[in-house]
Amino acid sequence: MEINEDLTFELQKLKSDEIIKDNAVEKLATLLIDAVDERVDDKVAIAFSGGIDSSLIAFICDKLDKDFTLYTVGFADSKDVLAAQTLADEMDWTLKVRIITIDEVEAIIKKVIEITGKKDIVTVGVGCVTYSVLEMMEEDILLTGLGSEEIFAGYERHKGDDVNALCWDGMLNIYERDIKRDLALADYFEKKVRLPFMDKDVIEFGMKIDPKLKTYPDKKQVLRDAAVCLGFKKEYAYRKKSAAQYGSKFDYAIEKLAKKNKMNKKEYLESL
Repeated sequence: MEINEDLTFELQKLKSDEIIKDNAVEKLATLLIDAVDERVDDKVAIAFSGGIDSSLIAFICDKLDKDFTLYTVGFADSKDVLAAQTLADEMDWTLKVRIITIDEVEAIIKKVIEITGKKDIVTVGVGCVTYSVLEMMEEDILLTGLGSEEIFAGYERHKGDDVNALCWDGMLNIYERDIKRDLALADYFEKKVRLPFMDKDVIEFGMKIDPKLKTYPDKKQVLRDAAVCLGFKKEYAYRKKSAAQYGSKFDYAIEKLAKKNKMNKKEYLESL
């Protein structure tokens, strides 16, 4: 699916009341392979946290014999850095890690605000992770797991009664909320971002999957099952993970800097 300002309109056309229960895992696995294959025509970078989204993209690239390098950023003791190193070592994947220190964070925050024009906590927190990956990567193309949370019910808000309706609400706002941020950051570094989970066929099929297959017994259950179906180890497919700004500890750093300046996080970001 082309990523542009008409994305919301294109997503609206995909909406359907059809519910798929049978063979959902196997079909999803096939669609994900195709989605990655179509987006990797040269050496690529993968923003890697050790969570199911980035791990599955890496695993599929490995299965397809693609040329890829993983990039992870965060504080030395952050969950994402530790998980990424553990999985990359076991899978024998090439991983490059940037360890962030508290002294570097404010400069990164200021660049993210300058580039995106946004000062809200989520944009800045997630943006700091993406900015840091883009700054260190050597490749021209970055693959990320953006879109997976909305399609496969990965957020706490997806515990409501109408899961797929909640997924659609999030998906229809994803361009303004997330994609514009990442495109702006990528443009700054003269890089390209590609989103396998935003593949038209993946979205269309994923949004028809029975919500119970997405949320029971765990969030993004059907995606985790698809990973295992492809041969990915269950212990990694079911790893619990926080959002990027928490797993990397950028949010912690923002809070620490805010307290140092005797402000809350929102006040601190607004002051920059």
